[in-house]
Amino acid sequence: MLAAPGLRPAAVALVLLEEGPGADLPGIARPPSWSDSPAILLTRRSEALRNHAGQWALPGGTIDPGESAEAAALRELREEVGLELGMAQVLGKLDDFTTRSGFAITPVVMWAGPARRLVVNDAEVASIHRIPVREFMRSDAPMLDAIEDSVHPVLRMPVGNTWIAAPTAAFLYQFREQCIAGRDIRVAHYEQPMFARK
Repeated sequence: MLAAPGLRPAAVALVLLEEGPGADLPGIARPPSWSDSPAILLTRRSEALRNHAGQWALPGGTIDPGESAEAAALRELREEVGLELGMAQVLGKLDDFTTRSGFAITPVVMWAGPARRLVVNDAEVASIHRIPVREFMRSDAPMLDAIEDSVHPVLRMPVGNTWIAAPTAAFLYQFREQCIAGRDIRVAHYEQPMFARK
């Protein structure tokens, strides 16, 4: 984990699970029945939250004192979407990402299988989506946009008829490249759009 003064350590759960009933998102076809194709669990954050309200996110939050990144990600997963996993389902970690809002985020990759029962925590989550992994393999991903206040581009990942911004997009892109395509890449240098810096 990145250790820098003033940064708040956080962890997110990048959960692989079955596509199930689909993504429930415009631009992504719904399977005719339960699909066991691999998907990634994503949420839209509640508009009532203080940080990053309404944005696409992986389940996660601040790491408590004495807690590991893996334990924090598992706890947040349980709290946000009602999914109870254990250390045996943890597959590994991707690179940390430092946000403009002052977090050092560690993405923890997990396997959840069917995960048929997910429950929205209304205080934190607006909706839950099972995005098929194939959606992140699109030829128009990633989307890189120049920004005035940095030499590095903003990273976005298209999904359905919309897109996801960094830092979540950075985790998804590194997962795609390293875990699916077998290419060793770094993503910590990519920028976030202005709205994601709050």
